[in-house]
Amino acid sequence: MRVIPGAVPRASVRNTLTYRLHPRLTTGVEINPRADDAGGRVSPLLNWLALPETERRPALILGTSSDRIGTPSGQSFYATFSKNLKGETGLPIAPYAGVAYGTYEHRWLPLAGLNVYFTRNFSSLVIYDGVRVHPMLNYTHGRHNFSFVLAFANKPGFSYSIQW
Repeated sequence: MRVIPGAVPRASVRNTLTYRLHPRLTTGVEINPRADDAGGRVSPLLNWLALPETERRPALILGTSSDRIGTPSGQSFYATFSKNLKGETGLPIAPYAGVAYGTYEHRWLPLAGLNVYFTRNFSSLVIYDGVRVHPMLNYTHGRHNFSFVLAFANKPGFSYSIQW
């Protein structure tokens, strides 16, 4: 569940339910009860780790989700490369980059982000969705993940997830 008061209606409340079909394939549904139209209320989710990361090669992830956080509706189809660079740099960082096609504006956008691990339980993720930046501060405790989200770099919100 993610709540961002003051965001566009579709992004203000987001609920997801996912199921791991295989260690590299997750599917599910996203429900946005405050979306302006029915087409933005329910979206399919799919995340496929097509190529796992190796010591020398980044991971390739393909998937689909709702369109960018600032759009009132639409579906996004994405491909990203990600790599944990702690071995190469000594720093606890994992950047990613890729592209996404959004059906709301019918255009391709660049994607990028950086995950920084402060401790075993605390991390930060900065997301660039091709238009805006969305920093997050994450705390993980067992199966629970709590996040402070700063959507559009100026709209505070929070996210909570649990894994079974």
